Amino acid sequence: MVRSYVEKPNSIILAISPANQDIATSDAIKLAREVDPSGERTFGVLTKLDLMDKGTNALDVLEGRSYRLQQPWVGIVNRSQADINRNVDMMAAREKEREYFATSPDYAHLANRMGSEYLAKLLSRHLESVIRARIPSITSLINKSIDELESELDHLGRPIAVDAGAQLYTILELCRAFDRIFKEHLDGGRPGGDRIYGVFDNQLPAALRKLPFDRHLSLQNVKKVVSEADGYQPHLIAPEQGYRRLIEGALSYFRGPAEASVDAVHFVLKELVRKSMAECQELKRFPSLQSTIAAAANEALEIFREEGKKTAIRLVDMEASYLTVEFFRRLPQEVEPPVNPGGKPRENSPAALPVDRYSDVHFRRIGSNVSSYINMVSETLKNTIPKAVVYCQVKEAKQNLLNNFYVQIGKKEGKQLADLLDEDPALMDRRQQLAKRLELYQKARDEVDSVAWAR
Repeated sequence: MVRSYVEKPNSIILAISPANQDIATSDAIKLAREVDPSGERTFGVLTKLDLMDKGTNALDVLEGRSYRLQQPWVGIVNRSQADINRNVDMMAAREKEREYFATSPDYAHLANRMGSEYLAKLLSRHLESVIRARIPSITSLINKSIDELESELDHLGRPIAVDAGAQLYTILELCRAFDRIFKEHLDGGRPGGDRIYGVFDNQLPAALRKLPFDRHLSLQNVKKVVSEADGYQPHLIAPEQGYRRLIEGALSYFRGPAEASVDAVHFVLKELVRKSMAECQELKRFPSLQSTIAAAANEALEIFREEGKKTAIRLVDMEASYLTVEFFRRLPQEVEPPVNPGGKPRENSPAALPVDRYSDVHFRRIGSNVSSYINMVSETLKNTIPKAVVYCQVKEAKQNLLNNFYVQIGKKEGKQLADLLDEDPALMDRRQQLAKRLELYQKARDEVDSVAWAR
């Protein structure tokens, strides 16, 4: 048991040996030598000096001649059994000890370095010097512990106030933290927002290229549509109704890519909400609030998606509601070949472009003209659909993602707010333990600093 204490490098060893025994056989000295071979922390103490045989003394030991220690030897005289039996108090015992050394012919010249009081002062000075020497390392260890505790407390989050106003403020702060991360994803501070550009730059053009215009404008379908549009009266020159039906039918195909673009951006925005929620460390400690905010954000995104679809489809419908007439006026005109009064065509008429309203060439030209117009519209929608999606979905998500949640949270009472700020009880206990330890370490640092400045 003694060894377990004295072998610690921070302990001071009092190697106590009776003066009326051979110092070479002292168990205390032997053990001290084993655990402190350098002797830096070993103090030799000789007791029972007053019980030595007459004519003998312990000067060789006390003056370091028979057994030298790095620290000085100190002789003391304790109370005798008779003194203990008579209940002699320690004050009287110390006075009797001082008198013994002052009047002893052997130890009078060492009186100022002998006795229990001197030993106490000697140990106190040594302890103070050791502490001061180790203050930098002690301070460093304390500061490191404080930093670790504060870091863990920051990770766990500070305690939640009990009043409704402070709880509401905490919830709004957590919402702002989440919203800030979400905006960083959209604006490029964090990855993910570039996927929205990928929808416009890759997915939308690819979807437009895959539209089945070749089938819609095939010779067979053009003949069928134009013939049905003419009814019982074949068209005279340009089959306007046939053109309109072909164009309107082709434009209806643009609805699919328009809606798909809206859905694709909606999916990216939902994924960014999920990522932002996971990256918001402050929210992780409140599962109920986290799920409530996520639900509110996704609900808002659904509203933005519906508005985005309406607007994108409206762009397609606007193209179908009014055709660009100037485009067709620039096309080469088909005319009947000029005829003589006798009914025969005039020869060598430069303005005449012979055409047969029922020939394949005629219908291919119609299909080609419609295809050119559709390509023009496709280029227009390739630019306007992204504008509609960004305006209705991305911009709204950046500015108004949690607006409805803010309105609802402002109506909640204290108990409802507290329910949103629920925590794992084990987490709360851990925070309290850390806070207590932190307080102790901070007090210890103040005490150590006061000692350091006192030097």
